[in-house]
Amino acid sequence: MLVFSINVLHEAWRMLLEASVYILFGLMVGGLLKVFLSPAYVARHLGRGRYRSVFKAALFGIPIPLCSCGVLPAAASLKKQGANNGATTAFLISTPESGVDSIAITYALLDPLMTVARPAAAFIGAVVAGVTENFFNPPTRATLALADMSCQVDGCCDGRDCLPETHANHHPLRERIFHGLKYAATELWGDLAVWFLGGLFLGGVITVLIPEQLMAAYLGGGPTAMLLMLAVGIPIYICATASTPIAAALILKGVSPGAALVFLLAGPATNIASLSALTGMLGRNATLRYLAMLSISAVTCGLILDWLYAFFDITAKAAVGQAAEIVPYPVKFIGALILIALSMPPLAKTIRTLSRRKPTGCGCQNNCGSDSPS
Repeated sequence: MLVFSINVLHEAWRMLLEASVYILFGLMVGGLLKVFLSPAYVARHLGRGRYRSVFKAALFGIPIPLCSCGVLPAAASLKKQGANNGATTAFLISTPESGVDSIAITYALLDPLMTVARPAAAFIGAVVAGVTENFFNPPTRATLALADMSCQVDGCCDGRDCLPETHANHHPLRERIFHGLKYAATELWGDLAVWFLGGLFLGGVITVLIPEQLMAAYLGGGPTAMLLMLAVGIPIYICATASTPIAAALILKGVSPGAALVFLLAGPATNIASLSALTGMLGRNATLRYLAMLSISAVTCGLILDWLYAFFDITAKAAVGQAAEIVPYPVKFIGALILIALSMPPLAKTIRTLSRRKPTGCGCQNNCGSDSPS
């Protein structure tokens, strides 16, 4: 048992080293998005047009770091401000499936092809689901509310009663950047840390415990493996960043990259709690269409990805983790130590919460309504 635990921790530490620098970069970009881009700000673009609004919503959602629970209040805000059902559906899919943080860690732990395929598949699935929803439930003439222009730094004004040039003097560029980085190191990573470390541990368990022959035999690839990944991914809660080391471990054990992509898409975009809330927001029929289009697009993209790996003669096992090799070991080591230090407060908070036996509801750490990552 001791040897097994040491081996698991060794594999988890190896994955943390490979991912650390890229995670820090993703967190930095995510923090800057917080102060320079608000989901509510773009809401006014998502109400007009049956198809244009869907494309915009899917595109807006790709870089924003929100989890499958945290995206719900943001999407509800968009809907209240005039976003139609199709645009809301597209935002609900593309946002948790992608994000600057998960794109960065995908490049570190997997390979460039998967790094491109993941947000591309998220965008395609979001557009398909959104267009389908607007086809069955065409948007009516929405009364668009004014976009939320409130200050993203400290809420010092609502953006309407003070002119933009006046508000620009409240917070200079340096202060905005500082606030964004602080947000990334505290709230953003606070929502990610426990789930990511849990994903690292599970990735280590898969690497050490599960024989390659077993995974290759039952989950090697094809529609059956992808449907199994879909069945596993839909009901559970796992954020986009935490799912990445698990996918890397699965690929190393012989799972096809297409099947791993299905898990990377279905896991972050759905869970039992978020589907329940989604039913209340969009209705039962819209939720069923959401699930159907998400499943069909995920499996289709998985099959296409496996074909691309075969066409370009890329061996997924050999490609996993190669991107991290360009980062010197001392830099990776320092990055891992920084991440561990940043993880201490959320870990301590989680331990205190568990000791009090308080349920977390949707599974998110901290406040699901905040700009928590995917």
